[in-house]
Amino acid sequence: MDADMEIMTIAQVASYLQLSEVTTYKLVNEGVIPAFKIGRHWRIKKDDLFDLIERLKHGERI
Repeated sequence: MDADMEIMTIAQVASYLQLSEVTTYKLVNEGVIPAFKIGRHWRIKKDDLFDLIERLKHGERI
């Protein structure tokens, strides 16, 4: 994993998951996608995103 891509923006996560940014914000606000704020901006750790994807692959529902 590239060091500069360990932390992702909402737009990057939306693009990666092929979702709209609105849907991505909704999932972050609901706590489905683990995220944290720096100032007013949400950030997502790529490792947390991969963990979520693995859980979804094993049948977890969101």
